[in-house]
Amino acid sequence: MDNDELRQARERTESPTQPGECLSRQELADLVNQHIAVHHETQAVTDANYIGKLERGVIRWPGALYREALRAVLGASTDAALGFTNRRRTVVKLADVDRKQFLRSVGLGVGALTLAPVAARLQGSEPTPVPSRVGTAEIGQIATAAKVFASWDHTYGGGLAREAVQAQLQWSAGLLDASCDEALRGPLRSAIGYLAHTCGFMAFDAYAHDDATHAFQFGLACAEEAGDWHLRAKILSSMARHAIWIGKPDEGLTWIEHALVRADRLTATERAMLHTAHARALAKMRRTRDALAAVGRADDEFAHATPANDPPWMAYYDHAQHVGDTGHALFDLAVHGHRPLDATARLTDAVTGHTDAYARSRAISQIKLATLTMATGDPAEAAVIGQAALDIAGTVRSRRAADDLRELSRYAHRHSRTPEVAALRQRIHTVVAAS
Repeated sequence: MDNDELRQARERTESPTQPGECLSRQELADLVNQHIAVHHETQAVTDANYIGKLERGVIRWPGALYREALRAVLGASTDAALGFTNRRRTVVKLADVDRKQFLRSVGLGVGALTLAPVAARLQGSEPTPVPSRVGTAEIGQIATAAKVFASWDHTYGGGLAREAVQAQLQWSAGLLDASCDEALRGPLRSAIGYLAHTCGFMAFDAYAHDDATHAFQFGLACAEEAGDWHLRAKILSSMARHAIWIGKPDEGLTWIEHALVRADRLTATERAMLHTAHARALAKMRRTRDALAAVGRADDEFAHATPANDPPWMAYYDHAQHVGDTGHALFDLAVHGHRPLDATARLTDAVTGHTDAYARSRAISQIKLATLTMATGDPAEAAVIGQAALDIAGTVRSRRAADDLRELSRYAHRHSRTPEVAALRQRIHTVVAAS
């Protein structure tokens, strides 16, 4: 439902640049950012798109700093005056409670299970209160939530639990306004930044690109305020991957160059991750020699990796991840004429090495291997690899994996008269349509 109160409040407020005209969404966003910067010395990332989401009711309960700034800019005395309500979802598993008792509790007869009113009553009206003081327990819980959600993302993709992570991040961001021992402020910001990164990557995987950008930017601000160089490098790496994926490799190069500032403060694994992203951007730009040099630097760094020295969010970057990521970079060179053997070997190694906990990475690497084989090798063999990839991809909700399957189908088109390839293309169509 649209937030008419907020929209009307904006339209009642005069534009500071065009007298007689109402405040535009972008002007409101700029004033909100200015208020937060002046009163809290914090960089906010509000834009017209975010204000639009508020007015359309997509976001019903923005963070505390944003609510404060919106009240101040629009002259509202309460959050309710701007249509803001905090209604957090409560998940109820019917299998865990007595069916009759549950139906009576929501006001329905035993024989009248109507899902719409039941779902409406699950919109809880009692939000979890944000504690007035934060300690090590709360910080540990946020970090644990980030780790658990990241594990879910690796296994199942970002398409199923993204809203839950978004809600957890909104609540956790409220802890920044709570009192806290000075020694814990850095760890608190790092934990929230870690959760923001998880939220951003899940949004990226689900193609909610604006949400991904906002979450990454918020997480980066947390990392920089905390002075956490390790988290900063991880978030900038993901921002680079996001930019490369949406067709902006030059922007991706910029993020990686930011991340490599004072690389001496990072672990060898982190430096390998950054050089790999660097290689992927360069390969997309057809800078073959530079991309190969970046892969070489990534290999050199990974040869010195010591997992015990890495932060918890780097646990995913093992041998399989490294050869998969560098194999992706070499894939972009191989399909345009560069030697495919190294890319094939690395992607094969990645498929073999990824465990079930990293099902999405295994699926994507196997799809890339099938595509490379289809483009440069035996199409019948590529069809076998592609069918195996579909067995895994069917269990993952990932828009990135779905797009890679479409790419495989495009490369397979010229071999459509081969029966195995035709069957593969038909199954790809079915799996992508279902996802």
